Amino acid sequence: MKILVIGDIVVSCDLLVEAAKSLPGGEHEVVAVEWKSETRQEFQKKALNIEKNGPTAEEPPKEAYEQIGDADILLSHFCPIPEDLIEAGKNLKLIGTCRGGMEHVDIAAATKRNIPVIHCIRNAEATSDFAVGLMFAETRNIARAHAAVKQGVWRKEYVNNQYTTSMCEMTVGVVGLGHIGKLVAKKCLGIGMKVIAHDPFVTQEKGDEIGLDVKMVSKEELFKTADIITLHLRVTPETKNSINKEYIGLMKPTAYLINTSRAGVLDKDALVEALQNRTIGGAAIDVFWEEPVPKDDVLLTLDNLTMTPHNAGNVVDALPKSPLLLARTIKEFWDTGKSDMVVNLRNITI
Repeated sequence: MKILVIGDIVVSCDLLVEAAKSLPGGEHEVVAVEWKSETRQEFQKKALNIEKNGPTAEEPPKEAYEQIGDADILLSHFCPIPEDLIEAGKNLKLIGTCRGGMEHVDIAAATKRNIPVIHCIRNAEATSDFAVGLMFAETRNIARAHAAVKQGVWRKEYVNNQYTTSMCEMTVGVVGLGHIGKLVAKKCLGIGMKVIAHDPFVTQEKGDEIGLDVKMVSKEELFKTADIITLHLRVTPETKNSINKEYIGLMKPTAYLINTSRAGVLDKDALVEALQNRTIGGAAIDVFWEEPVPKDDVLLTLDNLTMTPHNAGNVVDALPKSPLLLARTIKEFWDTGKSDMVVNLRNITI
């Protein structure tokens, strides 16, 4: 079996080769190609372009096209995998990427070829921790209070003074009950919160199988009911700007919106309008429509918004462990024929 791996400055070829060699099936021919960036800053610029504009926004290395013709498996981190690269892989049977976001892969093209596309959530625990942290920070004004004290202000008055309460008294609504969403639900249950969730692919029966005390509800009911709404969605044509004025307009005036997934799922104008008019209690976001945030961005003027610079998944062990995590995820899929990490599983024949 030939496995083509495409590393980069963040997840090296060596780490991906090690993961490829750990896959079952005997000795594999592993070929490594690097998607080069001179610096991490250059990598981040290219990555942001891909996140905004998809897998054709940046060029894969020419060597990838030369090597993919007889490859059975393609493993990558952030290298773009556009349709023409997939089409060049005449023998491709699986595409794997060791990150949660899928903006760099043309999933539709892979699905057309009946190729499973599998990913892993390398920083699921870190991101779920951070989402819960943002809930505390926004509902209890932790970041605003810290900023005020640093400026010599002993601040006691906040936008939400009239409805501040303990988290255990609140209902959290989880939008997207995937791997990270499940972890957030588990942690909120541990705090003592009531948890409701919406996911078009998760029924109550399937939710019960998870072993969590989560009530599955419609999207409308979740936005009307929850005191805190936390978003855990991939950006797809169906989810882009899906959290819009209509749904934000359903929220209670005391409710909070948390986003640690992707900015693209949330309508910025609708969020800003709700925060400016105080038709919702507040919001906390770790992802932005433009990163870094421009100095003249209206977001910087809002006193009921907590912001962090895309830090949710930043833990020291996530990146080096991600290729082996991907390999384990692939093995589990091969063993069972099932996996929540195969993003197009519903649309292909195994």
